Amino acid sequence: MTGLGALVAMACAWTAAGGVPAAAAEQRQNDHRAARAARMEGRILPLRELERRVLPRMKNARYLGFDFDSGTAIYTFKFLRDGNLIWIDVDGRSGQILGRSGN
Repeated sequence: MTGLGALVAMACAWTAAGGVPAAAAEQRQNDHRAARAARMEGRILPLRELERRVLPRMKNARYLGFDFDSGTAIYTFKFLRDGNLIWIDVDGRSGQILGRSGN
């Protein structure tokens, strides 16, 4: 099973177990597919490249993961520092940091 296949299988199992509503899990799968297709077509930068640009700026914060908006090609990286959530929005096409929310 490929990495994508394993991810989809885990998401389906989690949804079936009541982890998230089915519609939310399906949206995440669709976003993941859209991000992969955009990356393969060269329309967005690889996730690891974006992480290399953002993570060093977030010293003393724990990286929690990311969301991807397939409509805007914006990644939102999520961090936790001193009990506060921080979101960093990054343009997936250019790698430019667009904004920051939280403390």
